[in-house]
Amino acid sequence: MKRRQLMGYAGAGLLTALVTELGSHLQANAQSGSSLSVQWLGHSCFLFTGGGARILVNPFRSLGCTAKYRPPQVTADLVLISSQLLDEGAVEGLPGNPKLIYEPGVYEFQGIKFQGIAIDHDRKGGKQFGINTAWSWKQGGINILHLGGAAAPISIEQKILMGRPDVALIPVGGGAKAYNAQEAKQAVQILNPKLIIPTQYRTQAADTANCEISPVDDFLTLMQGINVRRSNSDTIAISSSTLPKDGEIQILSYKY
Repeated sequence: MKRRQLMGYAGAGLLTALVTELGSHLQANAQSGSSLSVQWLGHSCFLFTGGGARILVNPFRSLGCTAKYRPPQVTADLVLISSQLLDEGAVEGLPGNPKLIYEPGVYEFQGIKFQGIAIDHDRKGGKQFGINTAWSWKQGGINILHLGGAAAPISIEQKILMGRPDVALIPVGGGAKAYNAQEAKQAVQILNPKLIIPTQYRTQAADTANCEISPVDDFLTLMQGINVRRSNSDTIAISSSTLPKDGEIQILSYKY
């Protein structure tokens, strides 16, 4: 972890430019792109591809609730992590030499601005698991919010920074480190996203003896009345023209 920490740039309230050798034409493309590919790699790990950039969020180590997921060995330009816990920040061994951001603050990479928003990673004021970083950015014309392992209610100040996302990735499985189904529902009501992608829930990947989180069905039961999309693939394409207006839930598939 120490080697990659040297590549991280942090500073709350500061606009930090991450060095890139790509030309300005890619920066313009990153701002004006009109579509986004979202690939689920298990747990809260996703690869976002669009606007000339590949953004990987929360690579994990395969153990406990992620025991039967494949390690997310994918090529990315930038890696965002919500914490340095093993299910959200296992960056060792990633291919290539991606940039890494791991602390709250404001950043810029390839013309894309990222807002890292601090929110407690537990229900004890951060005393048990520290601070989680929720990430907000616009890529391929889509406003994205990845809540990581948020466990505390969203404050007014945090809501202002998060805005209204087009796509919100929200933990729903509970346990000590992230929202349970009821807390996730409250987050949806506060954020009012157009598309909700549940994360960090119990699947066939779990080591039964070492996983305390619940299945996604607990969340879906509470969200009756909202349309649920189920994909047979781990990847979906999103554009501003195909986003639902009234809010929908998207469930992606994982081939074990």
